[in-house]
Amino acid sequence: MEQCACVERELDKVLQKFLTYGQHCERSLEELLHYVGQLRAELASAALQGTPLSATLSLVMSQCCRKIRDTVQKLASDHKDIHSSVSRVGKAIDRNFDAEICGVVADSVWDSREKQQQTLQTAIVEHLYQQGMLSVAEELCQESTLSVDLDFKQPFLELNRILEALHEQDLGPALQWAISHRQRLLELNSSLEFKLHRLHFIRLLAGGPEKQLEALSYARHFQPFARLHQREIQVMMGSLVYLRLGLEKSPYCHLLDSSHWAEICETFTRDACSLLGLSVESPLSVSFASGCVALPVLMNIKAVIEQRQCTGVWSHKDELPIEIELGMKCWYHSVFACPILRQQTSDSNPPIKLICGHVISRDALNKLINGGKLKCPYCPMEQNPADGKRIIF
Repeated sequence: MEQCACVERELDKVLQKFLTYGQHCERSLEELLHYVGQLRAELASAALQGTPLSATLSLVMSQCCRKIRDTVQKLASDHKDIHSSVSRVGKAIDRNFDAEICGVVADSVWDSREKQQQTLQTAIVEHLYQQGMLSVAEELCQESTLSVDLDFKQPFLELNRILEALHEQDLGPALQWAISHRQRLLELNSSLEFKLHRLHFIRLLAGGPEKQLEALSYARHFQPFARLHQREIQVMMGSLVYLRLGLEKSPYCHLLDSSHWAEICETFTRDACSLLGLSVESPLSVSFASGCVALPVLMNIKAVIEQRQCTGVWSHKDELPIEIELGMKCWYHSVFACPILRQQTSDSNPPIKLICGHVISRDALNKLINGGKLKCPYCPMEQNPADGKRIIF
């Protein structure tokens, strides 16, 4: 972080100089325009009177031209001085950060350059769709000649349409979507539909006594959710007692909290993404955040590998030379480490369940075979190696 702070200090200096220069430039130009305006008025007055140009006006015009030239030269000179400050930012970046990070790993680890470019472009387009920047994503597809199937875009278009409506406090599209996907949402134990109905009911309560009958009528929508959300429904029904006195000063004032809208947006995004098989966070943002954590460690490992001249240590595509802790946020699935070889299993070395119930890696199984038989390393059971079954966590 010290490197970032150093660059930030240089950047603050540049921004301050730009601000000062902008204010000085604006002030100088305003004074110059005022001066030129006065001279123009004098020349127009002389022209109306039909008098020839006097020596005084000629001198004033010469001074005006000289003042314009001097002002422009001064502003240009001040602008050139800022260039040195901008260049210092670049030098600070070069001094505090590695200019070339692509060499952290060998080229053999990655796919072909064309495959890399296509994967990166697809990740960027998906990120733009997920963030609602639809026009930018379409422009990128056209410029990069990336072909995106309509079936790929459609879920993002629908999600963004509904989220935009929720940000404008329009519950209609979200309610319609939740009702049409009710059964699948119930299978996910989602309470999205109930929360949408509850928020609509609260909006009716906020309308005051005039909306009481409408609110009571709308309360029928809570019937399918009575078993799971009985307590919350009771609270909303109890708030009707204070409707004439004003909910703002009642024990139910928390129902009017504006945070409910932010909560419903988060709930809809999470449940809709789960239903459609999408990640809540875009793969690009997750990869970028993980890379920021892992890159400094990998650069240190690269330096150690080069120093000890053991470049062949890291040659596999699916594993790193050391374990890097990315935090609980980046835990997406369970992992299994072979208790025999003490290595994490992978697609090329999957976990194998023996008939006795113990689990080891395939590499360990192959090493334990003796005379076509396998003896479990944890119990005395002898078995046929072909009886082992691959398991997936």
